[in-house]
Amino acid sequence: MGQKVWIQGERLWVWGLGAVAAVCCLTTTAVFAPGYMSPDSVDQLRQAMGRRPLTDWHPPVLSLVWRALIAVTGMPASMAALQSVIFWGALWVIAWCVWDLTASRAGSLAVLGLGLTPPVLTFLGVVWKDVHAAIALLAACAVALVGLRLRESRPPTAVRWALLWLGVLFLAYAILVRKNAFLAAIPVFVLLVLALWRTPGRRTWAKCTAALVAGLVLPAAAIAWIAQPVQTKQGAQIMIDDLIHVLSVEELRSADLPPDLRNRLVAAAEECDRIGALSDAYWACYERPADGLIGDSGPLTSLWLREMSGHAPGYLQYRLRLFAGLLFETGYPYQSGVWSNDLGMKVAHPRLEDTLKAYVSGAVTDLQPLFRGWFWLAAALVLAIRPGRGTFRLPIRALGISSAVYVLGYLPIMPATNYRYLYWPALACSLGLLLLWLDRDRTVPPRTVSEVVGRSRTTV
Repeated sequence: MGQKVWIQGERLWVWGLGAVAAVCCLTTTAVFAPGYMSPDSVDQLRQAMGRRPLTDWHPPVLSLVWRALIAVTGMPASMAALQSVIFWGALWVIAWCVWDLTASRAGSLAVLGLGLTPPVLTFLGVVWKDVHAAIALLAACAVALVGLRLRESRPPTAVRWALLWLGVLFLAYAILVRKNAFLAAIPVFVLLVLALWRTPGRRTWAKCTAALVAGLVLPAAAIAWIAQPVQTKQGAQIMIDDLIHVLSVEELRSADLPPDLRNRLVAAAEECDRIGALSDAYWACYERPADGLIGDSGPLTSLWLREMSGHAPGYLQYRLRLFAGLLFETGYPYQSGVWSNDLGMKVAHPRLEDTLKAYVSGAVTDLQPLFRGWFWLAAALVLAIRPGRGTFRLPIRALGISSAVYVLGYLPIMPATNYRYLYWPALACSLGLLLLWLDRDRTVPPRTVSEVVGRSRTTV
């Protein structure tokens, strides 16, 4: 009788965690309704609503998913709601796995608590590619932890491959929605495979890799062929930053470029120097022609390839200075509501938005390191190098490596020093540090709660 009561209590705890996650999901959906939006978000919503042509300046996959959600629900707010559902669903699955592997009520509840911490909650309902990539990577980690939880029970092959494909779906979306997320996705992919197969052979690795490649190539090809987004040559904006901050004005004046482009580069360099703009020159200083970067990208690319090799020290110094800004002068920790627009989108609950802003702003002031790149890079390196020897050592190391390479990957491509670029490392390292704390003094994998329940059934 006592064993039956105990088993029922354990099941109730799992569903209790689910109820807490559901309440958090509904609350964050209400607070962020209809989804906080910057100018980038509003531009993608316009594309999703058909108000302007679909382009590749931002990931077209996000606008296409948004378009599908609007077609089904009739509400642009459905995107932010979906973000919240996947995020809290992933945290619930992770909390379930933590409970099953550790039997720690506090630990499993703390997993859900991560979603309410200021560094994570601040952007949870903002419709950004950075947030989408982070949530997709978190969902892939949740799938991997399910595999880790089931691995000892030798699940059927079909179950393993179903979990693999589910994880690949999330990883592929993370990469499609944020190109440089492939750096963060690789360690999570390795975690996924090793969680499902303790010692995968070469054939298993080949099949899993083929699944990931297919998950990337097929949707990308379908988007290019069916949706046909307008090419914008967006990558050239990084070259503009490099050229006007590495070359002198005299060198720009003598550059082998079309006269109009040369004059605009010189003017941009002088304007950036005047206003003290260290990056994002395309928007801050550059006189943009009607076709954007389409006509300028070819000459800019040629000049960049010729000049950067001969200005390697200056290029490295500039990029290191910008990267230091991301680490030690991180900005934009909060997106305030919805950017002014002509689509009728505005914050649904202004007082809730004011409350959230006060919560995050206070944390930025009182807990500043949590919004700095150096803190999360240091945490990532600790997790990668010292993951411990307990049950979660594999996901802890994967989260650390994923975060570290993601941060370091911004060194050559970073257009600004915004906290949004650190959102995945903040989320991943928060989870990794919690798992490391739960693993303290634990060197032998414990028997899972599920195994205990299964054995109890045979004796009841």
